[in-house]
Amino acid sequence: MLTKKQWEICLEEFGRMFPDAHCELVHDNAFELLVATLLSAQCTDVLVNRVTADLFKKYKKPEDYLAVDIEELQNDIRSIGLYRNKAKNIQALSALLIEKFDGEVPADRDTLTTFPGVGRKTANVVVSNAFGIPAMAVDTHVERVAKRLGMNRWKDTPLMVEEKIMRWTPMEKWTDTHHQIIFFGRYHCKAQNPACPECPLLPLCREGKKRMKGIA
Repeated sequence: MLTKKQWEICLEEFGRMFPDAHCELVHDNAFELLVATLLSAQCTDVLVNRVTADLFKKYKKPEDYLAVDIEELQNDIRSIGLYRNKAKNIQALSALLIEKFDGEVPADRDTLTTFPGVGRKTANVVVSNAFGIPAMAVDTHVERVAKRLGMNRWKDTPLMVEEKIMRWTPMEKWTDTHHQIIFFGRYHCKAQNPACPECPLLPLCREGKKRMKGIA
C-alpha cells in the first residue's frame, strides 16, 4: 500500500502535471452547476456541456423547469443517459428549492444530499466549486487513481476513498487535488490504456508496476 509520504509525492506530481485543473462542467451559478452535475452521472462532461449550452438558455431558474411538461424536459436532455430519471429529479429538486430554500441552492453538503438525484459526489462538487468550501468529490476517475496507486484497497467504497484522501491531504488543497486527480485519471491514467510507461508515478504505483511487468 502507498505510504503517506508517497502520497505527498503524488500530490506534488498531480500539481506539476495539471496546475490548471478545474471543473469542466460549464456553468454560471450554483443552480446550473447542480443541474449539470446531476446530468453528468454515468455521462461525459463533454456531452453534458453540449446539452446544457441550449438547456441553460431555455431554463434560467427552478421555476422554469417546472413550467414545462416532463416530456418536454426529457426531450431537451434526451441525448444524455438516464434522461427520464434525470428529468424527473431536476423537476423534483427545483420544486424543493422553491418550497424550502427560496429558490437558492444551499451551501451545505448534507442538505444537498437530501435532494432528489443528488448523492455525496454531486453535493461535494457543488459546495466546493460554487461556494469555495473544501471538499473531496470522488468520481470514477478519483476512485480509479486512488486504487491503482495503492492509496486504497480495491474493495474500498467511494466514501472510504474520500475519507482517506481527506486525511492525507491538507484541507486547503482538497478542491484543487480533486480536480488534479480527475485530470490525471481522465487524460493520463485512463481506464483503458493508461500511460504507464511515461508516468512519473510509476515507481510508486502498484497497478503500474504490475502492468509493466506484464509487458516486459
